[in-house]
Amino acid sequence: MGEVRLSHEEATALLERGEAAAEARDWAVAAACYEQFLDAFPDTEFSTELWFDVALYHKFLRNWDKAYELGKQAAARAGDGAGEPAYWNLGIAATMVRDWATARRAWTRFGITLAPGEGEIRDGFGIACVRLDPDGEAEVVWVQRVCPTRGRVLSVPFTDRRFGEIVVHDGAPNGERRVGEHAYPVFDELALWQPSETATWRAQVTAPDEADMRALSEAFTDRDLAMEPVDSITFHCKCCSEGSIETDRTTVAGTRDVLLAAPDEPSARAVLDAWADGGAGRAWHAIHAKADSGGE
Repeated sequence: MGEVRLSHEEATALLERGEAAAEARDWAVAAACYEQFLDAFPDTEFSTELWFDVALYHKFLRNWDKAYELGKQAAARAGDGAGEPAYWNLGIAATMVRDWATARRAWTRFGITLAPGEGEIRDGFGIACVRLDPDGEAEVVWVQRVCPTRGRVLSVPFTDRRFGEIVVHDGAPNGERRVGEHAYPVFDELALWQPSETATWRAQVTAPDEADMRALSEAFTDRDLAMEPVDSITFHCKCCSEGSIETDRTTVAGTRDVLLAAPDEPSARAVLDAWADGGAGRAWHAIHAKADSGGE
């Protein structure tokens, strides 16, 4: 940043305008005001807070290059205590721009233990849920977390999203899903980090009993693919979705429409054929590419 001269009145007006814009959630204006102030006064007694705020506003705007550059300034002025949010936001921004060295330093400074190594973080951070497109379809899917802020989608989404996508999620849970005695956090998606080439297909299957339907699910899972019964979707209002919801994982037998994640139709047919041949009364027909549908 170059040297910028501001009078006391100009600086005060910038801060007041920025604060008013932030209260109105006009993140672009708030960020512009604070950046102009910080150009002139990068290290006043309250500049540390402004560096954090302006980096955060660019995160809200999904302007990842700016969130990354300003996040580094915020982190450089942050304290050393674990849980410092400037390191968390920098970890997200560095992940989005794929600066793994900076991301690793940020997560470590935040207090997260990573497996030793360099480059992309591919550790196991457990199973969670992510609300895809939280301001739109808002479908909640299961993910395998591969780093503090990314998850690989394990579900077959009912919307136009795909199994196998890697998404970046925020750090604060916004709801939970309970399965038996286990509770899983629901994080809101921030961005699609890596799209998936695994297509979604729809077919009708007949499973004589629950064991047959479980076998179909396992047949796809064993091939790193997925199956989802169409009638398993549950719609919730925003308030309920962001709360604690008991998830029923009962497997229902009979004739059902299912969604299948597979790279192509022959691959999906091969799994279905093998499954049908493996048990009396099992059958399938009418496979086709899935049309877009609604989400949770």
